[in-house]
Amino acid sequence: MSKYTLFTLHVFLVICFLLFFHSPLNGAEIAGLEVRLQENEIHITTALSLEATYLDELSNGITKEFRFYIDLFKVWNMWPDEFVLGKSFIRTLKCDPVKKEYIATSFDGNTLIEKRFKSFESMISWSLNINNLKLAHMRELEPGVYFVRITVESRIRKLPPVIGYFIIFFSENEFKITKDSSFFSIGAGR
Repeated sequence: MSKYTLFTLHVFLVICFLLFFHSPLNGAEIAGLEVRLQENEIHITTALSLEATYLDELSNGITKEFRFYIDLFKVWNMWPDEFVLGKSFIRTLKCDPVKKEYIATSFDGNTLIEKRFKSFESMISWSLNINNLKLAHMRELEPGVYFVRITVESRIRKLPPVIGYFIIFFSENEFKITKDSSFFSIGAGR
């Protein structure tokens, strides 16, 4: 083998390794997933915890978009778990470090809420926490065993759509994490 062929082979192997085995560091965690059954309703409380690198990017003016998916599944013994219902919303966080301006929006498909904050910490607290979200009314559900799945993904800043056509293994997410609650019974159960 010539030196040129050997060099080309090494470069090809390195590129393949990076494309197939590269996984970005997660940098985020879903903390404290709590499911409460009160007054015939299912309420969810959880939070997204970010590493310091993401928080630094945010505080330095890089806009971040977080997509939250909260799904209710029914557990079946012999079949795959059944998706029952879900809610989703998008939280967008913007900081202007020069003006000391902190803006967060929340969009659930129908309602857009925009809030301005006096501090970075208060914006993070409001944006990354889900407190007492009503997911479903128990009277509308069949008796059985259920669980809640939370999925959070952070999109990479707006990339040209052409990139996805040329590099099919390129992820559009900075991270995507999922956490399941423990099982709970509604009605007669199993």
